[in-house]
Amino acid sequence: MVNVICMKWGTKYGADYVNRLRSMLTRHLRRPHRFVCFTDDGTGLGPGIEVLPLPPMNLPPDKERGWRKLSTFGAPLFDLTGPTLFIDLDVVITDSIDPFFDHPGEFCIIHDWAKPWRITGNSSVYRFEATKHPEILDYFLKNIDRVKNEVRNEQEYLTREMHRKGLLTYWPKEWCVSFKYGCLPKFPLNLVKAPALPAGARIVIFHGTPNPPDAIHGHRKGLLRRALPTAWVAEHWR
Repeated sequence: MVNVICMKWGTKYGADYVNRLRSMLTRHLRRPHRFVCFTDDGTGLGPGIEVLPLPPMNLPPDKERGWRKLSTFGAPLFDLTGPTLFIDLDVVITDSIDPFFDHPGEFCIIHDWAKPWRITGNSSVYRFEATKHPEILDYFLKNIDRVKNEVRNEQEYLTREMHRKGLLTYWPKEWCVSFKYGCLPKFPLNLVKAPALPAGARIVIFHGTPNPPDAIHGHRKGLLRRALPTAWVAEHWR
């Protein structure tokens, strides 16, 4: 048994994002698993989704934004143990994700696409052993201001700490692709050519804009990120 977890808080993403993620998992993950959504509002979440409260962080509201994922390293993490795959809500799964549980390494994450010369990972998809590294969260909570002065965000902190432990491992670069950097043709070709799904892609990450619905219908804001309607996103994001 393995775990797949996600988080939904606030109003940026609705229940439909979680339900679609559940649906994509049923098609692309064969091994027995639990699918857990940590959320402050479980309204509208469908069957097959375990709904649990957001793991506690005990942060003032003004310091909480952008750091919430670190709470997944708390111990206990409700009753979860063992291999755990975190997946953001704004993704499209296009192929089997069973290999994400077979890939060697104690902590695995995407190698960020924007500045690949840095060690920083993208935490849209990461795997860890639940409850095994509570010090990740503990250190942050005890040194919030210091950490925020040293790094820009949660994924930079998480990558740095795992690198210091000698545990940092990246997914094969073709598995997790950025829609913006890996699928969308560069300007001006994006104005006349629809985004393409790269060979070997298993999860497409929609960080920033556009989001999956924008890609399906066409994204028209700005020339550099403009995207023609993308049929393969509609095929998989359901």
